[in-house]
Amino acid sequence: MATRTSSSGTSAARDRLLATASELFYREGIHSVGVDRIVGEAGVTRATFYRHFPSKEDLVEAYLGVEDANIRAAFDAAEETGAEPRELVGLVIDGLADDVARHHTRGCPFINAAAEYPDADSGVRRAVAAHREWFRSELEHVLEAADAADPRLGAAELVLVRDAAMVGGYLDGWERVRPAFVASARRAAGLPESGVE
Repeated sequence: MATRTSSSGTSAARDRLLATASELFYREGIHSVGVDRIVGEAGVTRATFYRHFPSKEDLVEAYLGVEDANIRAAFDAAEETGAEPRELVGLVIDGLADDVARHHTRGCPFINAAAEYPDADSGVRRAVAAHREWFRSELEHVLEAADAADPRLGAAELVLVRDAAMVGGYLDGWERVRPAFVASARRAAGLPESGVE
């Protein structure tokens, strides 16, 4: 029997497993969702699960890989606009705010995963660390291109502000947190307040 593939060329069953797990992990937490539930909701067998993911931790790492790819794609899309460097910084900040509003109303998937995997040497924590290092570095690069006074410090502040905003958005509602996030992020990036140039 031939394996059915998705339009991206990957196994359709693998894609269903990953989509199902991603939704459940983000909504309910990683450790509270078992393999049997993922398999059942994805409509595949346990053998199919283990053919694609040798362990649940491998699936968690793939889930984080999807989250990482999504934010990288958002950065790429912002850069492809051809915006001037300072304008690009504003687009990145607005994009991060929009991402929280649309996709991350329950906090940061990387912070949530790190909280469930206390061993800093685990594959999950290494995936979290790699994402955060890339994110910080990308922000630094964008700020450097915009001639920010201290791109390294600005990037560190933006990471911190986004972390806080994702938690605050979950606890207090994004509508309440978004204006403070955007204002704080623009200050950290050395930009004037929104609408003021």
